[in-house]
Amino acid sequence: MYHVIESRFRQTLRELIRRRYKADITVATERPPRLEMGELASPVCFELAKRLKRAPPQIAQEIAGAIGKIEGIARLEVAGGGYLNAFLERPAFFSAVLARAGKEAVAPAPDASKNIVEHTNINPNKAAHIGHLRNAALGDSFVRLLRHTGRRVEVQNYIDNTGVQVADVVVGFVHMERKTAADVRALAAQARFDYSCWDLYARVTQFYGEDPAREGLRGETLKDIEEGRGATAEIAEVVSTAIVRCHLRTMERLGVEYDLLPRESEILRLKFWDAAFEQLKQRGAIRLATSGKNAGCWVMEMSSAAGAQDPPGPDQDPDEDVKIIVRSNGTVTYVGKDIAYQLWKFGLLGRDFRYRRFHTHASGHTVWVSCADGGESGAPAFGKADQVYNVIDSRQSYLQNVVVAGVRALGFTAQADRSMHFSYEVVALTPRCAAEMGYELSAEDAQRSFVEVSGRKGLGVKADDLLDRLEAAARGEVDQRHQQAPEAEREAIAHAIAIGALRFFLLKYTRSTVIAFDFKDALSFEGETGPYCQYAVVRARNIFRKLHEQQPEFVLDTRGVLPRQEKIAQLLASPAGNDFWELALLAGSLGTHVDAAVGAQEPAFIAKYAFQLAQAFNNFYHKHHILSEEDAERKTFLLLLTSAIERQLVRALQLLGIEAPEKM
Repeated sequence: MYHVIESRFRQTLRELIRRRYKADITVATERPPRLEMGELASPVCFELAKRLKRAPPQIAQEIAGAIGKIEGIARLEVAGGGYLNAFLERPAFFSAVLARAGKEAVAPAPDASKNIVEHTNINPNKAAHIGHLRNAALGDSFVRLLRHTGRRVEVQNYIDNTGVQVADVVVGFVHMERKTAADVRALAAQARFDYSCWDLYARVTQFYGEDPAREGLRGETLKDIEEGRGATAEIAEVVSTAIVRCHLRTMERLGVEYDLLPRESEILRLKFWDAAFEQLKQRGAIRLATSGKNAGCWVMEMSSAAGAQDPPGPDQDPDEDVKIIVRSNGTVTYVGKDIAYQLWKFGLLGRDFRYRRFHTHASGHTVWVSCADGGESGAPAFGKADQVYNVIDSRQSYLQNVVVAGVRALGFTAQADRSMHFSYEVVALTPRCAAEMGYELSAEDAQRSFVEVSGRKGLGVKADDLLDRLEAAARGEVDQRHQQAPEAEREAIAHAIAIGALRFFLLKYTRSTVIAFDFKDALSFEGETGPYCQYAVVRARNIFRKLHEQQPEFVLDTRGVLPRQEKIAQLLASPAGNDFWELALLAGSLGTHVDAAVGAQEPAFIAKYAFQLAQAFNNFYHKHHILSEEDAERKTFLLLLTSAIERQLVRALQLLGIEAPEKM
């Protein structure tokens, strides 16, 4: 609503300026600080004045007099020495809000640009932890935002099933526990296999520390896995596949779904890396180091890959400013395989995976997985994206820069520019939360603002443990409030509250913020939390439930036909109607916040919007006694406004992956 009028205002101004002043200029808009100054303002006349060497107020007066009628805008005024302030048509805007509130995004056009969002990407060697939940929540919400704007989106969850972390667990099973492939297969069929691997992974770190020579087992195991050789590779396959299934079950609890699981093993076995390797060598993007500490390795010189004009100086160490792509033993580093993967995403490799069905989400959506041979018919056309977003934490920024540099070094400049690292900071725990999870804290740690976690050391909060604790806490509240409700209903409400609390907590902070998770803060029904927003929806729905009990025959016309347009105009008129108008304006501004969230890649903008709308509605709820209102038209107006807010709040929460339960 608001963003439609804003876009129309910008376009009309741009066309008038181009036509009248022969100037092609970007038109910026902003929200004035007070309603008395309108709902839209543009400082474009100040920029235009610099070009025309004229006074901004004079230009603003000319534009205001020549621009004519703009749909949705009642009038235009000149203010502040040259601002163009627009005042919206309040009744028309209110009617549009009623008509469009809560609408799902339209299906993307067949020729709409394709976006790949790669997220979650947990190493398949142990249980997921709280940090992985932030990745998944960010990625999933960004997918929802992109789809809301009508874009085609493919969701990928990259499976590093030939990496060091998997190799370490295999070392643990083979060299510490002396397990055969059959033994591991039997263990993998048991519940909580991901928990067993979590503990084993931590013990392997200690195993290496006791004898540095044991580190050689990692390299040998890694090479066997990459080459698909013997029992070692078989165990790695069993472990990684079983852990991925555990991860999918965990993420389903959050409502997260995927389209494709591309596996690193197929990047190797289908010679994706070989194809990328040849391209990199032919373009001179990598070289074989013949001396120094990198002797025998294929390396990429980062300065040249990034487009630097000047070669390294004669006194510069050749080992500096390089990234190893292939190790001296022939194994490929993570970043090398990721360059090949990134090229495939854009359809630049000339090769494709084969695919088979791997999992069906509770919604019925099929998850496909890459495979090296066989494959099934009916797989969607994966890859060949126009834009790629890689949701990976900020600690991997350098490696992501190397990947983009590799794509750029091959001459694919446009694709490198459209390779976006959707970075975020880590999740820690408040000392209180760490203590509640059973971790022993030093006196120093207990005084810190947050406690860092480490999966390699076994210190952290497993995702399922966290979800179990949240659901148990929410269930306690629900049982107290709704003792007579059926068991299944109370369970569903508790689940919705727990997931809403967690996702909102993970999403309300900007991506550059380190999160210190705390149970009490997340589950609170007050303040900037998921339950607070959910409860606002419940309150709104309770109004209509009680209305139906009092007047079963009452039908609310959400198309804005009732009450009369004159009455709506009167109720929204300034200054007495400014409170109603502010609320309607906020309800109609979801699209603006979505556009901002997509542009900045910040789902936090939607969390902030949801909280502001919930807060504004709660103030409205306490101030106006809707069901006891005696003026029939005013009562209907208040109900219409409540309905619009409820639908917009539900939609905003859906974009965050949060369900609004019927009761709380």
